[in-house]
Parts: sequence; structure tokens; C-alpha cells
Amino acid sequence: MESLITASPDILGGKPCVRGTRISIEIILELMASGSTEREIQEAYPQLPPGSVTAALAYAAKALKNEVVWDLQLPA
Repeated sequence: MESLITASPDILGGKPCVRGTRISIEIILELMASGSTEREIQEAYPQLPPGSVTAALAYAAKALKNEVVWDLQLPA
């Protein structure tokens, strides 16, 4: 599925998107967060290859997997 996701400085300023489209992972995630289903997204963007929405979610999960949050307390 990772082969469905690409990033190129020449397309959308380097944002990760679905290969062969200008549909960013960000857009897919925003649609999912607003309540759209995978089927609705596929219907709205018929140029998306099958599995694109799942690949976008997997990409986002992998990107966040090793995220580290530091709780810094600075003196006032």
C-alpha cells in the first residue's frame, strides 16, 4: 500500500499524496475526520485507486508512530 503514497517537491509543494493524483493525504484525513466514509471519498474522487484511503490512514499512522512529545517546564 505504501506504493500508493508519494511525495515530490514538484507536486503540492512536497506534501504526501496519492500517486498519480494531486489528492493529499491531508485532504483524505480531513474528510475522514469530518465524518466521510471511505466509500464517500472514493465516490467524490473517482480518480483514487482502490485502497487509497486505507493507504493514507496507514501512512499517517506510520508518520506518528515514532513521534516524541517532550513536556518542558521552563522557569518563568
